[in-house]
Amino acid sequence: MPATLTPPAADPAASVRAGAVPRRRTRLLALPEVRRAAAATALFLLALPLQLAGAPALIWGALYVLSYATGGWEPGWEGLKALKGRTLDVDLLMVVAALGAASIGQVMDGALLIVIFATSGALEALATARTADSVRGLLDLAPATATRIAADGTEQTLPVDELAVGDTVLVRPGERVGADGRVLDGASEVDQTSITGEPLPALKEPGDEVFAGTLNGTGALRVRVERDASDSVIARIVRMVEEASETKAPTQLFIEKVEQRYSLGMVAATLAVFGVPLAFGEAFSEALLRGMTFMIVASPCAVVLATMPPLLSAIANAGRHGVLVKSAVAMERLGQIDAVALDKTGTLTEGTPRVVDVRPLRERGLDEVELLTFAAAAEHPSEHPLARAVVDAARERGLDLPATEGFTSAPGIGVMAVVGGRTVQVGAPARLLAEAEAEVEVEVEAKCAADAGGDTDGVVAALVRELEESGRSAVLVVVDGTPAGVLGIADRLRPDAAATVAALTVLTGTAPTLLTGDNPRAAARLAAEAGVEDVRAGLLPQEKVGAVRELEGAGRRVMVVGDGVNDAPALAAAHIGVAMGRAGSDLALETADAVIVRDELVAVPATVALSRRARELVVQNLVIAGVFIAGLVVWDLAGTLPLPLGVAGHEGSTVLVGLNGLRLLRDSAWKRAAPEGTGTPAGAAKL
Repeated sequence: MPATLTPPAADPAASVRAGAVPRRRTRLLALPEVRRAAAATALFLLALPLQLAGAPALIWGALYVLSYATGGWEPGWEGLKALKGRTLDVDLLMVVAALGAASIGQVMDGALLIVIFATSGALEALATARTADSVRGLLDLAPATATRIAADGTEQTLPVDELAVGDTVLVRPGERVGADGRVLDGASEVDQTSITGEPLPALKEPGDEVFAGTLNGTGALRVRVERDASDSVIARIVRMVEEASETKAPTQLFIEKVEQRYSLGMVAATLAVFGVPLAFGEAFSEALLRGMTFMIVASPCAVVLATMPPLLSAIANAGRHGVLVKSAVAMERLGQIDAVALDKTGTLTEGTPRVVDVRPLRERGLDEVELLTFAAAAEHPSEHPLARAVVDAARERGLDLPATEGFTSAPGIGVMAVVGGRTVQVGAPARLLAEAEAEVEVEVEAKCAADAGGDTDGVVAALVRELEESGRSAVLVVVDGTPAGVLGIADRLRPDAAATVAALTVLTGTAPTLLTGDNPRAAARLAAEAGVEDVRAGLLPQEKVGAVRELEGAGRRVMVVGDGVNDAPALAAAHIGVAMGRAGSDLALETADAVIVRDELVAVPATVALSRRARELVVQNLVIAGVFIAGLVVWDLAGTLPLPLGVAGHEGSTVLVGLNGLRLLRDSAWKRAAPEGTGTPAGAAKL
């Protein structure tokens, strides 16, 4: 009973133009599938103890009938409509099988079958609704209004859908950009994480491009609109997620690939088993009994259970170890992948900038501790991500930060404050060098030439170049107008990243690909540390989708692992999408088929290996179920199979394959799946 994603609006861009859509999560009981499944289950749970306790059949029988009606009416009716279109829906077959079981006295078995299928449909409908909720939530990134500047300089606040290409808008500090465009005037640092995934704000100056929905920093920007709201990057992300969710074929479980033919064959055979003896003079009751016995022993219940217990056991085991796999279909897909695409920031890396280099110019009389203390004290009042990284580095070393006075911040340049009576500036090297006082520079140049054999700018430039070429962000510290040292800031690789890449390479036969919106130098550095060779950097969301499509076009089944809004289209487009849970955006978490709750990257290959083990057990179970069904059917056709014995054989095979599948619940199954040399991921205690 596959569900389809219902778009949150007929035109998602129209929703953007109309303004932000309030984030609303679908209530559980708002879904009709959930209400029907809940009612059928409640009625079944009321009837079962009454039946076992020996209550009058009229009472528990009526409850079972209501359970049949609430859980089976809708799928049965939909199945009849599909049958009218010459398609035999498996749901209709299950309803018929349930009614057939009831007709020969197996009322409880039929009701249980109804409850199982109703619950499955409810879970799928809920997952679909949650994805649609997340797409709606993405629209909140686009502001509802913007400030347009008229030709005479007057300002007018109006809905973003009324902006036209060529208009000029004012983006004040702390506001979200209202439209895709280009900066005409002003300078500010803009948080573009939602679009590029890059963890650090990007400096925007005249001539630079900005995107709707990104968050402006402390400066004011005048922006010329270059795209209609319907064509903005954020609107295109919405469309890509919706289209990928709708067009990605709903992969069926292994056994469902033959369900149509099996269903047709079973119906035809049941009618023949009932009709042929009846035509040759057999009593109606005996023919009906034989036909119903055949329907029960030939019923695919054991075959269905051959598939579900291993997959559900794998889901439960993965869940105990911090991996949420959202469905049996997703667990099956995990075992099918033969290519992996990884995001960088927040996936291979921790997603938080950290100070990794402290380079004082020792001829200035400062050591590493003093340089970091001055920089952290000056940055302490700032909320910039780089400032937080510097302050955190000082705290990790246990440094006491002196009080500051006269703190000021300039977008794109840095901060300035008086620390212990000395003026300290921290920020972009090129800007701070350009603003250094000429008199001090001349004096320091003379001393530097004597002591270090080079000029101040040259020494600093060499340090900056060295850090940036290694993929770090360089931050210059100037004390009393004189460059005192450079800090290198970078996002750190996760401790288990290299082991994960190696394990995925073994599982798929090819090394993962890195897809990131970050700059090529930072991407190359991290990729080299992790063991990734195929690096594609500076990608926008649609370009990540294009890379996934390219791999799929080569016949690969791609697993994408990411965490941000910008990863969501690729997660939806891939054969299987996996989101990092701790720092993942709501959209990525809802779009993905699986979520790494504890952010232990090494759990990804472990779950893939567990999925492959589940598929092996599915094949084993299909063989067991097939042998039982074939034996019972031959007995019923060639001789006289007593109904109780037929039910016992059918149920016995069902129990056997179920127990075989439950083997994956053991912790040893996860330990065997974990990458060699890593063991069970840290913190993998039972939930």
